[in-house]
Amino acid sequence: MSVFSYKQRNNINLVIIIALGLLIAYSLQSIFGAILSTLVLYTIMRPAYIYLAEHKGWNKRVTAIFLIGISIILIVLPFYALSSMVISKISELKNSEVFLKNLLIKLQHLIPVKINQDIIQEGLNRLVNWATQLFPSLISSAVNIILSLLVMYFLLYFMLIERKKFEFSLIKYAPFREQNALRFGDEMRNNTYANVLGQGLICLVQGSLVSLSFYVLGYKDPMFWGVITAFISFVPVLGPPVVFVPAAILQIANGNNFAGWAMLIFGFVVIINIDNVLRFIIAKKVGNIHPIITVIGVIIGIPLFGILGLVFGPLLLSYFILLVKIYETSTLASERLERIKTNNEHTEL
Repeated sequence: MSVFSYKQRNNINLVIIIALGLLIAYSLQSIFGAILSTLVLYTIMRPAYIYLAEHKGWNKRVTAIFLIGISIILIVLPFYALSSMVISKISELKNSEVFLKNLLIKLQHLIPVKINQDIIQEGLNRLVNWATQLFPSLISSAVNIILSLLVMYFLLYFMLIERKKFEFSLIKYAPFREQNALRFGDEMRNNTYANVLGQGLICLVQGSLVSLSFYVLGYKDPMFWGVITAFISFVPVLGPPVVFVPAAILQIANGNNFAGWAMLIFGFVVIINIDNVLRFIIAKKVGNIHPIITVIGVIIGIPLFGILGLVFGPLLLSYFILLVKIYETSTLASERLERIKTNNEHTEL
């Protein structure tokens, strides 16, 4: 005979489950980014997998491998190639003492107040170091990168080929009623599309416009600065000016007034406003993510995920807000049912 009652045994089992779950979560913190990437890719690939495997009758395993291969070609390889290019260029600028000295002299001429050059140089060095750390180094982080990719695609493969079981399990074990679980899935999909596909499109357009305008106006390294703009454009409104405003000011300081003012006018009239136009179109198609959520999400995400925090930070914050809304809806529904029950009891009395 057990010394514990049935209820006590259940409570003890629940405590053990929670403790083991927390231990497992703590052990997996190093690959949390890979797990989150898996969920994002699954959400994006799900419609294509359903169409090919369930409507067209393709083999499930072949379909999953095909979609994974496409994601590697379109996402992984270009991202790390661009990261390598950015790291190389930043390191080149960092090691170029002549460039930094000339930049300091130009800044001193533009600013009427005399500023200690050592302070400015130290600030520039810190900015360069911070930018370098954002991008994953293909050499020093090769093992971690390969491990994360293997985990991500391993999970993604089985999530795709066992899609129905996976989604049924999510609904079964979700701490919501079924209708709220389905609502969470729909909102999660819309938030993912808006943050990843929608914001990604905005960033590509703004980066391309900066690169094209730099090329036409004769700025150096237009491709490099276009890539930088594409990355930091994940911060709405504030992103692109960080690149084109200093570049235009330096052109004016060098005596190239037309190139400088043309860049400023084109940047503030076209590049900034294209964000609002595209965001309005995307909001009508897949949902709207408020710029405040994006900015705060970026602040949260960069310390956790590096450059990927530009995407994952806003996603995490969006999911959190969505969970709060669902909890609020469930609470209101419970209170309403309780009031109805109480009123019925009073009526019977």
